[in-house]
Amino acid sequence: MERDLVVSVRVGAAGHGTRGLTAAAVNAEEAGFDQVWAGNDIFGPPGIAGLASMLLGTSRISVGAGVLDPVSIHPVQIAQLASGFQEMSGDRFLLGLGAGSDLFLGWAGLKPAKPVVRTREAIVAIRELTCGRSPAGVPGAGDFWSGQARIQQPRPVPIYVGAMGPRMLEMTGRHADGALPLCLPPRQVYRAMEQIGAGAAKAGRAMADLDVAACLWCSIDTDAAAARRLLARHIAHYSGSLSTDALVANGLDPEEFARTQQLVLDGDEDAAIDTVLTSSTMLGLGIAGGAAEVIEQCGTLIEAGARHLSFGPPMGPDALAAVALLGKEVLPVLRSEFGS
Repeated sequence: MERDLVVSVRVGAAGHGTRGLTAAAVNAEEAGFDQVWAGNDIFGPPGIAGLASMLLGTSRISVGAGVLDPVSIHPVQIAQLASGFQEMSGDRFLLGLGAGSDLFLGWAGLKPAKPVVRTREAIVAIRELTCGRSPAGVPGAGDFWSGQARIQQPRPVPIYVGAMGPRMLEMTGRHADGALPLCLPPRQVYRAMEQIGAGAAKAGRAMADLDVAACLWCSIDTDAAAARRLLARHIAHYSGSLSTDALVANGLDPEEFARTQQLVLDGDEDAAIDTVLTSSTMLGLGIAGGAAEVIEQCGTLIEAGARHLSFGPPMGPDALAAVALLGKEVLPVLRSEFGS
């Protein structure tokens, strides 16, 4: 059975501040989004601090942590937080998990297990804990749990995984309730869905049972040129951190991205932005323009099988105005023309 169309927005304390996350969540709810996600990276802005106020400040929208790592925060503590957020919100909380960055974890002297292993163990353990059970003896949860490992006031929670690599995506299909793959370019979602589907099939699950979000870079504004320039700036600044293999697999030129990154490092941001804008392919890492252009680009993804579009930074010259514009002019059309 085909899933209904889901639309979400990803916000961050870096852009809004911890207090501003509440206003961002209320804005997303009023704009008609189904979900709003706030990031929380070790050594990054404290997104997790705003989750409670985001949930208490809203009444309908689901609020997600995107994502927590089970290394710097123990799975037991994650299960406690998730259960508490579920109780206070009437089950509107979504738990996003990710492996975390080995580089950043190393800054704290942490030496965890391999990314896929630690993420899988966290999913399995947290599901048991939030259902009031001990993970002891449960396949895939790790062999270090005691039978007394139970939390008080457990409450089940949907578990999503922030995944990009094929092994992590396949594991997500086996164990998680949803996935948050960053799709650069947007068509990357098709490959992600194939890899998640392979894992789901091995576990006897159907893709319809999973909520797979196409996490997009989006820039929208009533001034379409300004929106495209903002996305170009975002791409320029991240051009050196993108996977070479992923670029090649999607027909993009790694050398073009490397040259753009060097321009940024040399302090010539304008030249880097112009490089992205004049490239025949680079701006295609995200979706950008006015409402009509964004609708057209999103429609192509939906027609090809995407059932959840997740809009993320840079959003627009004014992030709150961009979310409101998406809600007023884009979401109604997508739901009317492509919703089930």
